[in-house]
Amino acid sequence: MSRVSRGATDSNRGGSRDDYRKGPVTLRGSQVPGSDSTTDQRLLDSDGAADWVHTDPWRVLRIQSEFVEGFGALAELGPAISVFGSARTSPDHPDYAMAEEVGRLLAQAGYAVITGGGPGAMEGANKGACEAGGVSVGLGIELPFEQGLNEYVDLGVNFRYFFARKTMFVKYSQGFVVLPGGFGTFDELFEALTLVQTRKVTSFPIVLVGTAYWSGLVGWLRATVLERGAIGAKDLDMLRLTDDPAEAVRWVTGTPDVGSGVDAS
Repeated sequence: MSRVSRGATDSNRGGSRDDYRKGPVTLRGSQVPGSDSTTDQRLLDSDGAADWVHTDPWRVLRIQSEFVEGFGALAELGPAISVFGSARTSPDHPDYAMAEEVGRLLAQAGYAVITGGGPGAMEGANKGACEAGGVSVGLGIELPFEQGLNEYVDLGVNFRYFFARKTMFVKYSQGFVVLPGGFGTFDELFEALTLVQTRKVTSFPIVLVGTAYWSGLVGWLRATVLERGAIGAKDLDMLRLTDDPAEAVRWVTGTPDVGSGVDAS
C-alpha cells in the first residue's frame, strides 16, 4: 500500500487529495484508512486479530478453492446422472426402493450416480449404484442439521457454498432424475429447468419419477403458468414424468422412449 499525492486542491473537501493504493484498489478522501501499515506487515504480524478469516476477500478464496477441489475430483468421472430426492425418505418407504433401483440401473448402464450425498432418497440412489459396482458420488453441503455423507458414497466432496455445489451437479451430469422431495429438490429441479430454458447449459433430459407426487405440479404449470403466458408450451417439453425407474433411466440416458411411463406432455 502507498500514498501518492495528486497535487490538486478540492475546494469541497478542503485541501489536496492523495491516492491510497491497496493492491489494485485505489482509495481517496474519507476512504483512506488511518493506519500506515502495509499488507505484508499485517500478514507477518502474528499478534494481529484473526477476524480477517471471516471477511469477504477471504471468502472469495474459499469459494475458489471449492471450485478447484470439485473440478479436480470430478474431471475424470465420465458419464454421470444426478439423482435428487428427499433426505427425509425412510429406508422402508417405496420412494427409497425406487431411488435404489434408479441407481442400480444407471450403474448397469455405465453411468456414475451423483447425489447430494445425504440420507433418504439420495442414500437409496447411492446404495443402488454402489452395490451394482458403479461409481457412487456424493456432493455434500454444510448445514446446521447435516448428517454427513451416507455410507454408500465412494467419491465424496463437501461444500460450504450451495452455488459451487450446484455447478458440479450441472457440469458433470448428462441428465437429472428427480424423485419426490422438498424445497431442496424443487430448487435443483427449477434451476435445471431455468438453465436449459435460458440456454445457459446444453439441453439435457430431466425426468420426474412418481406420477402421484409430481402430476399436481405439472398440471399447475400447464393450467396456470402456461395459461398466463409466463412460460412457453415448449418449456413443458423439458419434463418427462413416469412411475417406472427403468423407463426413467432409458429416457435420461437417451435410449428410445418405451415402457410404462406417462409423458408429461
